[in-house]
Amino acid sequence: MKAVIRSNAFLHSVAITVSLFAIGTVAAQTHKRIELNEIAFRFAMELIKEGQVVVDGKGAWTKHRPSTDEENEFIRLHGFAHYAKWHLGIDRRFPENSKRRYRFPYGDFKNVHRCGLLAAKARARQYGYAEIGNVVAELDLAVKQPN
Repeated sequence: MKAVIRSNAFLHSVAITVSLFAIGTVAAQTHKRIELNEIAFRFAMELIKEGQVVVDGKGAWTKHRPSTDEENEFIRLHGFAHYAKWHLGIDRRFPENSKRRYRFPYGDFKNVHRCGLLAAKARARQYGYAEIGNVVAELDLAVKQPN
């Protein structure tokens, strides 16, 4: 009886280990699908150089980020190509004409917001997007040290 219990316990522990490994692998593959949007990075840097920046603080992004209605109206007027420029990440799992494709917003469609950069940097670090986190840190430095 004890041998059967040990055998079942061993099988359960192997099954749990395999399941956790599979979940970790899928999660890692998901993260690899979000890439840096180089066009958005260059666009944000240009806006900062032109002075189109709001130097606000951590936590203000919830008030300053565009609402869903504002996003939809911006897309209606300017299209997804211009909408993409306001997002530092691209998730290639979704089509180009989908809001879900564009991640890590940093501005309000007029100005770069430092609070948006700080939120993007925190999320990039939280989910392991080192390249996006590094680019956001570079943009934040440009905001803090204007030309």
